[in-house]
Amino acid sequence: MKKLIYILITVLTIGACKVEVKNPNTITAATFWKTEQDAQYGINAVYNMFYKPGTYSRWMWFRLDLTSDEGFSQSPWAELKEWTQFTYNNYNFWEGNRWTYRDCYEAIFRANQVLSYVPNISFSDENNKNRILGQAYFLRGLYYYHIALLWGGPDKSVAIVLEPSTPDMQPQGHTETEVFEQAIADFTQAQTLLPTAWEGIDKGRATKGAALAFRAKCYMQLKKWTEAGADLRWLVEGEGRSYYNLTTNYFDNFSKDRENNQESVFEIQYSDANKAPAGDDDFAVDPNLGLNRGQFFAPPGIGWTDGELRPWLVTAFKQEKDLSNNFDIRLRYTAFYEGMENDFPNNTRIYGEVSNNATWSRPNWKGRVFFRKYSAEYYRDFDDYYNPTNVRLIRFADVLLMYAECIAQSGGALSEAVALVDRVRARVNMPALSVNNASATSNKEVFLKRLQTERALELATEGQRWADLKRWGLLDTQAGIDELKLRDPDFAYWNENEGRWIQRFVIGRHNRLPIPSDEVNNNPNITQNPMY
Repeated sequence: MKKLIYILITVLTIGACKVEVKNPNTITAATFWKTEQDAQYGINAVYNMFYKPGTYSRWMWFRLDLTSDEGFSQSPWAELKEWTQFTYNNYNFWEGNRWTYRDCYEAIFRANQVLSYVPNISFSDENNKNRILGQAYFLRGLYYYHIALLWGGPDKSVAIVLEPSTPDMQPQGHTETEVFEQAIADFTQAQTLLPTAWEGIDKGRATKGAALAFRAKCYMQLKKWTEAGADLRWLVEGEGRSYYNLTTNYFDNFSKDRENNQESVFEIQYSDANKAPAGDDDFAVDPNLGLNRGQFFAPPGIGWTDGELRPWLVTAFKQEKDLSNNFDIRLRYTAFYEGMENDFPNNTRIYGEVSNNATWSRPNWKGRVFFRKYSAEYYRDFDDYYNPTNVRLIRFADVLLMYAECIAQSGGALSEAVALVDRVRARVNMPALSVNNASATSNKEVFLKRLQTERALELATEGQRWADLKRWGLLDTQAGIDELKLRDPDFAYWNENEGRWIQRFVIGRHNRLPIPSDEVNNNPNITQNPMY
């Protein structure tokens, strides 16, 4: 699928003038949506949004990883840094808010085109039509999931659009719950139409398992544990067990040479085949298909270092040794940190730098922890805007840990939930929970708290933490913020001069991003989120 050429179909409407001038060379809805090939181009255009800077190639990670307690920013770009500290002054800030918001809805617009026009196209095989529609439902649901997660609130602040939009549309606003429910409806449609697997160049497209996994994520954010558990059961114990399993080697999940493996439930297909400018050119014939993330998170002198990790993650990894009395191997592949060369054999390389006392004594390196997952460090000395490493949006390890949470939350046998966590730990040679965390195997509340740590150890910096913090209620209470501030001063910091904590995170406000001001000003049917 990495080799496919992605074509964007856009319909332009001019509403400010009575005179309509038509370019005979312009592709329009009336001239385009006619053939099976048109339908294929249309669905490929939805996948194309994965390569836009506003989504997963770049800025989405600032919202999912850096806003959580795992990451933060010391960028010299002041406003970019402030947006990881819950300091939102300009709601239209392009890189911090509006770009991602815009691109999510553009992806939905493209999916809506497919869902609106493809049903009227004749196919020689109806199964092929259904697969295209299934992918459109899946991708629309994926973006609505993230819209609900990032901007959804208790008021009718988020638009739901289910048809190709036009400039004069002013869609109604909906609550966070309603947007999650829309994503659930889309994933429900998708899982009935999608295949369980793809072959050849189509490998990497959305599958039934991916739809069920993301539907489960939506259910879990709504605390519908039984429904989520049923979806996850299909992947773990049902038909999905023929397709999904943990890889033997943890690092296989972040290597360009082990992509679309048995642990991958859904991953974005990145490529360095076309090194086009990594900008915002919606009409590029040959768009850049690479991952930009490494360029923004790599250490000083290698990347921009606009994002880095909180040191508590390294400490958490070192709380336990594995069955061979070594440190948890997941630490090696998660972070660059001082002393890493002493913790693991053959672990001195940081791109073209060497991990030693001299390197970590530099003023701009000392005491800092840097992103490692999804970087290009394992095969070259630099990062750029064309990293070809696929991003696994959801892995089977995540499914196992989610399933464990659902079993415990829905009153299932705690032993079954513990076994699922132990399965994830065993892959990296970590002892069973009963060895060092015995109370977590017999007490539901202790287990669920331990599961929070297990998810961080397994999934750190993979874009899962913000959803986890919201689901666990840590953003809803002062007790939760008091816990988070000990790991991440972005939530609250100790002011020596005043002798008190200064809290940046405002409960009820910063649980979600502000709606871009232009959206609120131009559409009377949506409201700004609370306290903005």
